[in-house]
Amino acid sequence: MITFVDLKTPRVIREAAILTNLYVAAIVLGDEAISKSNVQLYNQLMLDLTIVKGSLTSIEIKVEFSPDNTNWYQESVEEIDEGIATLRPLVHSIPAADLATSQKIRIPIQINDRYIKISFKGTGTVTDSSVSATAQLGVN
Repeated sequence: MITFVDLKTPRVIREAAILTNLYVAAIVLGDEAISKSNVQLYNQLMLDLTIVKGSLTSIEIKVEFSPDNTNWYQESVEEIDEGIATLRPLVHSIPAADLATSQKIRIPIQINDRYIKISFKGTGTVTDSSVSATAQLGVN
């Protein structure tokens, strides 16, 4: 029998680590071998980031969802202009100009799927930059 982790309590999904110029995934939420969480029972994810800016241009966060931990679907946003809805893949971008040397940021994310993968990358010079991430699930 699998004992599930209650993610109503914040859980570290990425220890503080230097960013790279390629997306690097944190722990997959819902993966029984890793997080053992009943992600599908919640509809809200609070992603808390602790950022050390370093020499970055920006930090980018990509969120992907999967019903089966194999087929991944990137979070998207819909823009409406003159009655036309345009769907775009969503990347959460935090410009370095908007960051203090060390800063904490919270991102609320609507969820519905069994598995969630969150990936991070830096743009520009990633020297001395890092991000750690904590996830907390809830129902609103």
